Amino acid sequence: MCFFSKAAAKVLLIFDIHKFLANKNCKKCFFLLKWGKSSTFAAGFMNKNTEIERKFLVKDDSYKALSIRHYEIRQGYLSKEHGRTIRIRIRDNEAFITIKGPSINNGLSRFEWEKAIDVEDAKALLKLALPGEIVKTRWIIPCKGERLEVKGERELFWEVDEFHGRLNGMIIAEIELDDEKQRFIKPDFIGDEVTGNPRYYNSNL
Repeated sequence: MCFFSKAAAKVLLIFDIHKFLANKNCKKCFFLLKWGKSSTFAAGFMNKNTEIERKFLVKDDSYKALSIRHYEIRQGYLSKEHGRTIRIRIRDNEAFITIKGPSINNGLSRFEWEKAIDVEDAKALLKLALPGEIVKTRWIIPCKGERLEVKGERELFWEVDEFHGRLNGMIIAEIELDDEKQRFIKPDFIGDEVTGNPRYYNSNL
C-alpha cells in the first residue's frame, strides 16, 4: 500500500468517530450533539472537551509588537456537515486532526476533540480535503485584565490570525476562555465582536 493510501486509511477511523457523533438514534450521541444536561455522561464528557471562545475583528497591526511568538498554519477540512467539522492542520512542524461539534450559546461554545498526528500523514490527508485550503500566520499575545479567581485557572492569550493567499487582508482575533462569563480587557487593536457569526468560521472561509 502506498503512503498516500495508508494515510487515507487512517482517516477512516476518524470518519467512524464522526458518524458516531452524528448518530441521532444513539441516546448518548443525541445528548452529545444537543448538549442535553439530563445526562451525566454527556455533561461530563462535554465539560472536558468544550471550547469556549470569543472572536473579534482586528483594527490594526499593533498586535505584532505585542506578540510573544507566532506560527505558520496550513489547514483544510475533510468534512463540514451540519456544523460538525473534521479539520487537518499543520502548525510549523506539528500536525493535528480536530473534530468540532455544532456551536451553541450564540457561537460561544462547542465540543472539540483534537489529536496530534504525523506531519507527513497530515500532508497526505490535506490532499483529500475539501476545496478552500487556509494559510495563515497566528500571532500569540498575552491577555491582560480581570480574571475569575478560580484555582488552577490558566493564563489567557489572544490568538490573532493573519490570513494569506485568497483571504489576504482578513485578520481575526480569538480568545479562549475557561468560563463563558470570564472577564478580560480588550487591547486597542481589537475591533467589533463577531462571535457566533458563521461568516467568520474558518470552515466557511
